Amino acid sequence: MLDPRLLRAFITVVDAGSFTLAAERLNSTQSTVSQQLARLEEATGAVLIERSARPVLPTAVGERLLGYARRLLALQQEAQAALGDTAGVASIRIGVPEDIMNPAMASVFAGFAARHRGIRLDVVSGLSRELSRRYRAGDFDIAVVKDYEPGADCRASFREPMAWYESADAPDWPNPIPLVTFPPGGLYRDVMFERIEHEQRRWYVAFSGSSLSNVLTAVEAGLGVSLLPVGTARQHRLRLHEALGTEAAIAVSLYSWEGDGPASELVGLMQGVLAARFG
Repeated sequence: MLDPRLLRAFITVVDAGSFTLAAERLNSTQSTVSQQLARLEEATGAVLIERSARPVLPTAVGERLLGYARRLLALQQEAQAALGDTAGVASIRIGVPEDIMNPAMASVFAGFAARHRGIRLDVVSGLSRELSRRYRAGDFDIAVVKDYEPGADCRASFREPMAWYESADAPDWPNPIPLVTFPPGGLYRDVMFERIEHEQRRWYVAFSGSSLSNVLTAVEAGLGVSLLPVGTARQHRLRLHEALGTEAAIAVSLYSWEGDGPASELVGLMQGVLAARFG
């Protein structure tokens, strides 16, 4: 390990061309600078300065070390500056369903981050049941979760209309009817199966997608019918599947462990986005 103080003394001597001038620039004594250079030469096992030259000059080995010494000191200064900057040193962990992470929500996150440079927002999108499990396990500080009913500890809850959709160019469906679903455990999947069984329709799963984007794309392409949020479906080339129509609305609920501070501010902003969308 090369002591940065010794490297700084070496660089200053070379730049000044004199031990006396180097001592003045370092606000030190000539004796101290000479001792520092001697210690550096001992550490490297080589003579670094031609002391008999006027002005003093680096030796061949000293010239080789000089570039590395400058870079090492520059990296040290960069590291000190980075450690002195509090940007992103704290984090707020957020879990949201895929369709909730829309431009309006992203704009709220961007504005919050600009006002709170010391906070990093770690946002994860996923299926609601998994987001709820992770929130309860403490993986998230804030979570937006969809469920049949809101939890008693939610900060706010809104109702999201649900309906059955098919491609805008859907054919007359065969019997059994193809379904586009989320994987097992997905919130809408069980509702779909219960409803279609109640209608005494024959069915099969034609496509199972792990994200809302995958499911929407599959329905739009004509792979089958699916139960979807009305607000999200309207943004795609889909039409209502008249035979099955609508379903009971889903609760979209906002949860947070923190009741004050920056996290509470963010919860209020997120609640505003949800209210504008579902309120």
